[in-house]
Amino acid sequence: MRTQYTFVDPTTLYADISTRPDDQTEPGLDAELRDRADLGEETYVGTGRLKGRKALVTGGDSGIGAATVIAFAREGADVALAYLPPEQVDAERVAAIAREAGVVVALLPGDLSVHAEAVALVDDAVAQLGGLDILVNNAGKQIYNEDLTTLPDEQFDDTFKVNVYAMFWITKAALGHLPPGSTIINTTSVQAYSPSDILVDYASTKATINAFTKALAQQVGPKGIRVNAVAPGPVWTPLQVTDGQPSDAIGEFGQSTPLGRAGQPAELAPAYVFLASAESSYVSGETLNVNGGMPTP
Repeated sequence: MRTQYTFVDPTTLYADISTRPDDQTEPGLDAELRDRADLGEETYVGTGRLKGRKALVTGGDSGIGAATVIAFAREGADVALAYLPPEQVDAERVAAIAREAGVVVALLPGDLSVHAEAVALVDDAVAQLGGLDILVNNAGKQIYNEDLTTLPDEQFDDTFKVNVYAMFWITKAALGHLPPGSTIINTTSVQAYSPSDILVDYASTKATINAFTKALAQQVGPKGIRVNAVAPGPVWTPLQVTDGQPSDAIGEFGQSTPLGRAGQPAELAPAYVFLASAESSYVSGETLNVNGGMPTP
């Protein structure tokens, strides 16, 4: 059986998963992807690197967040999985897989663009897990737009609320619960460095997340809390088929990377595990790029 440790040719890995044209209504479901993304269900093997830890992962029902939930659970962490209520079917599937590792998995539905719900999420996670020492701000919104003059103010506002404000609200609420040794991991993007012309609002939020990460790392470092970010490149998730990309571009999604393909969520999870674990004890204020070889600063 292949695991995350298996020696493989990365250019041909996942050749059986096609990014075929697809169309879903936002927020989208892994369960309805024509070619379902690999979350590491069959391949991720844990080694106890997060045993006894307690993590909150936003956007944990699908894509990168779901792969991270599964990996954290198999590494021994109890996990609170935050998701939008319409994503219940995905959340329940991921939770069931994670619980097979013998850990506590809490399901926390809510709308993170609403301040009260975002803040309540932290208290709920602490109550159900008995504490908190890992926070993964991963939930995201991406809707393409080809002309700034037609970009609705509401979309611009919603994208910042989900991607930036929620991160701010949740992190602010969590800091009072995080003991020394804790870690915060934010999901930025290659879009922060190499923005697409059709993702002006989304790319702007990802650049903000990068700066937020580096500034906060300096502020809370003396308290023994590390803050880092993961910057994915093109990764196959429901985000892409809910108008995250034009439908006619989905078939070639990720092919412009040096590895010639889109990434899979399972390939991102080890980066989050590394930044959450004690192995990265001297890493803070860092952005770890996982993007198929696309150059970054």
